[in-house]
Amino acid sequence: MDNPVDWFEIYVQDMPRARAFYESVFGVTLTQLGGPDMEMWAFPMGSEEYGATGALVKMTGFPSGGNSVLVYFKCADCAVEAAKAAKSGGRIQKEKMSIGQYGFIVLVVDTEGNMIGLHSMQ
Repeated sequence: MDNPVDWFEIYVQDMPRARAFYESVFGVTLTQLGGPDMEMWAFPMGSEEYGATGALVKMTGFPSGGNSVLVYFKCADCAVEAAKAAKSGGRIQKEKMSIGQYGFIVLVVDTEGNMIGLHSMQ
């Protein structure tokens, strides 16, 4: 069975600010998607790659924040991306902590008020 998560959306209010945050923290370039009623910028996708992808979305009636969904991003060392997040205008909600045999996590709040998780095995 494949991983059950195959897409995520992070709702934002200020797309240029949000794009700059995520591109800076994870060293990626987002690609514009979307339709007539929304602005959407997708994280890199590889059909042969492991894991889920998703997009930043700006859509009327769907505010950022509130944390109804928590997305964890895979990292080599989550402390590195946490430092980048703080430098890029976000803030660290929970410093790097052990989750036992499953590695480490950091909880970060992005520039739009959304909490995201960072996960690494070291």
